[in-house]
Amino acid sequence: MTDLQKDYSDTFGILREMVFLNHAGVAPISGKAADAIRGYAKQAETIAYVDAGWYTRAVQVKRAAARLINADSHREIAFVPNTSTGLSLVANGLDYEPGDNVVITDVEYPANRYPWENLKRLGVELIEVRQDPDGRINVKDVCDAVTDRTRVVSISHVQFASGHRIDLKPISDMAHLAGGYLCVDAIQSVGVLPVDVQAMGIDFLAADGHKWMLGPEGAGIFYCRQDLCQMLHPAVVGWMNMVDAENYGDYRFQFQPDARRFEPGSWNIPGIYGLGASIDLLLDVGIDNVWQQVDALTSRFCEGAAKKGYEIFSPRTDPNERSGIVIFSAPERVGGPEGHRKIVHGLEQQKIIIALREGRLRVSPHFYNTVEQIDKVVDALP
Repeated sequence: MTDLQKDYSDTFGILREMVFLNHAGVAPISGKAADAIRGYAKQAETIAYVDAGWYTRAVQVKRAAARLINADSHREIAFVPNTSTGLSLVANGLDYEPGDNVVITDVEYPANRYPWENLKRLGVELIEVRQDPDGRINVKDVCDAVTDRTRVVSISHVQFASGHRIDLKPISDMAHLAGGYLCVDAIQSVGVLPVDVQAMGIDFLAADGHKWMLGPEGAGIFYCRQDLCQMLHPAVVGWMNMVDAENYGDYRFQFQPDARRFEPGSWNIPGIYGLGASIDLLLDVGIDNVWQQVDALTSRFCEGAAKKGYEIFSPRTDPNERSGIVIFSAPERVGGPEGHRKIVHGLEQQKIIIALREGRLRVSPHFYNTVEQIDKVVDALP
């Protein structure tokens, strides 16, 4: 195991309550996030916004988010309430002509399907790349689906129901060669895996903070490459999109030149406070260290579960295809949809939290989980 195997119970109170292995769902917030939200509430109660520094802190959080994904500047980061909004900013912000297409896969989380399917009303075709039987998305298949009419390839960095992590750079290269863009649903990777938007060639990225970033729901990030900001038309227009926004009586219809153009109104300050505290924690630990620990924990789980006859569905042979998600199935004697539901329920009665997704079982530990917890889950599997 790594040198990160230490007691985080002061930072993550959930360690004292249960074995929580569903960070791919709705994760517990960190203790630092809880403290930050409480601090906001105290300020709001006692001094309102006077000398509170809320918006100064919000810009600091943008800077931290930019560091987390290696964006060139915090000006490429906008706050969004969820991943769906971020993806919709791209889907609804580009110009299309009938016959244009968008490439996705046939196993995307609905947040990364419906915004694109909605474009059919404009004559935009949706091209689906099929998942292989082994749970992988073949990079060549995605690249082969790109045509000279492809406006966007929109794909999850990590698939929620297989745990497969895809190599984004070749897809980006192909999309750009065709004159299109790469849009990434990164909610299952940012906060647990190293994500480098520049090295990966990502044009747009969206990720809510309530999974691997260990923040509250309703506070996420949207990344737009700086040179594309003014090309993408804001899908929602309000007062904050505009330059000189605080000059209220001067109705100057001119969008901000950077990612602020995608923020139409007041920020979710308590959510941003919580998100920022957890991002700071992840940066302090180091995202490479976070991933090293998670990879070790998931590998230990796979080894133990396989010895008990459980089948691991998530691609694990290539380390570059692994993620924080492990999808697996029970042996035939206890498996099947009803058997899997019983397993999830039975574990919950023992204060062990995993998930059921698309008919299979899913575990998703984070860096603060312990070896002892992983072994406890394996021992508890029927």
